[in-house]
Amino acid sequence: MHPSVHAASSPDKPAVIVAETGETISYAELDTASNRAAQLFRSHGLKHDDVVAFMLENTPHYYGLTWGAQRAGLRYVCISSRLTQDETDYILENSGAKMLVVSASLASAALQLETRIERYSMGGEIAGWTRIEDVLAAMPATRIADERAGVDMLYSSGTTGRPKGVKVPLPEEEEIDAPNSLVMLASAAFGINADSIYLSPAPLYHAAPLRWSMTIHRLGGTVVLMKKFDPEAALAAIQHYRCNAAQFVPTHFVRMLKLPAEVRAQYDVSSMKSAIHAAAPCPVPVKQAMIDWWGPVLLEYYAGSEGNGMTFATSQDWLAHKGTVGRAILGTVHIVGEDNETEVPVGEEGAVFFESDNVFEYHDDPEKTASSRNSKGWSTLGDVGKLDADGFLYLTDRKSFMIISGGVNIYPQEIENHLVTHPKVADVAVVGGPHEEMGEEVIAVIQPADMADATDEFREELGAYARQKLSGVKVPRRIDFMEALPRHDTGKLYKRLLRDQYWEKKA
Repeated sequence: MHPSVHAASSPDKPAVIVAETGETISYAELDTASNRAAQLFRSHGLKHDDVVAFMLENTPHYYGLTWGAQRAGLRYVCISSRLTQDETDYILENSGAKMLVVSASLASAALQLETRIERYSMGGEIAGWTRIEDVLAAMPATRIADERAGVDMLYSSGTTGRPKGVKVPLPEEEEIDAPNSLVMLASAAFGINADSIYLSPAPLYHAAPLRWSMTIHRLGGTVVLMKKFDPEAALAAIQHYRCNAAQFVPTHFVRMLKLPAEVRAQYDVSSMKSAIHAAAPCPVPVKQAMIDWWGPVLLEYYAGSEGNGMTFATSQDWLAHKGTVGRAILGTVHIVGEDNETEVPVGEEGAVFFESDNVFEYHDDPEKTASSRNSKGWSTLGDVGKLDADGFLYLTDRKSFMIISGGVNIYPQEIENHLVTHPKVADVAVVGGPHEEMGEEVIAVIQPADMADATDEFREELGAYARQKLSGVKVPRRIDFMEALPRHDTGKLYKRLLRDQYWEKKA
């Protein structure tokens, strides 16, 4: 299960199609590109377990580098283009990367980097850097002599603090075409196979788009890669390429649902059979609306870059257990109390831990690694949730986002899930801000669909809307407006930046 296998059996089959332009890379071309990349890495002295880094915008040529690193036994770090110079330099230093490839369109950010490292540009010029296309063209297109399966080493997006690198062992099976757990799960649970035409709308530097699209390549399907997500363009791509699988985050669903009904009706999405979504729990009204629109094709999972466990829910599961993120299909879920050890009764909230054989560590951060474990060896991603009597998991929020107001624990997710369903709200974030009497107060930061609605009257309307579904303690005491929330292209919100603004004002 490797693109090199499909290059031999179906050389002309599209491995990647760029949704916006139709640019296509066949399996034969992908195999050649990955061989040349592996040859380049070896020619520069990179050995098994060494690290390379890529800071690239979505391009079909991304895969030649990642598959080249994979077959060279390297760890490949895919860096977000949204990080600050300090955060990027930290990742380069912390990971020990020996080579960096950056999109020429990111030249201004690239030229600020201070880390000493071998530097290449892709897709154009960066002053003083070498164009990687020139050196790759001079490399042999043959396989390197010492192929060995490598693995990604991905860093968090920095939404809750400094980026942390998730380091897993190199695969025990050294063969580059050896299957992994995601390949088996994608095939068995999500229906992914060689006939899959998979829409990938999110940045490839994020774990899910990268790993899932590379899984499509392992299984011999075709990836339809969007350069950037746009709700109508995604619908157009599904119709044009007859996409039958895709990966989304709830923010994508919200944006598609907020398109005018007449726009949505223009597109035929009946080819879609596996609309996979993750990254954050989906608000119940949003997911119900998507199922009403697309049919029972939504498949949800809960997992992290750490790979320590996974839950899964079909549309039928969800309709019978609304709000769930599924039952465990990798590892076992435990809900534990404040001591991180004692399991709580069914239906009670606590920290979500996975018990599994999969091992990970946060690179060069033993304290963070230790804090993710308990004495039983179970590990947590930092989420809070509960299990029902049938073993379905429901996520409450991240523990780090919890607001403590007057001694009451308040989780922003419930508030956000309700407010985002208001027809005049494009996006929402709820954070805790300083309050002299209560300790913290609930603040809703609203991105209106139209900034002309950023008025006191709309504040009152939102307050009344909140009181329809939320208890008094959860109703925002303060509502602010923002033209665009600091949301990552992967759908994750830089909530830390919003929260810090309020606390810094107090300081």
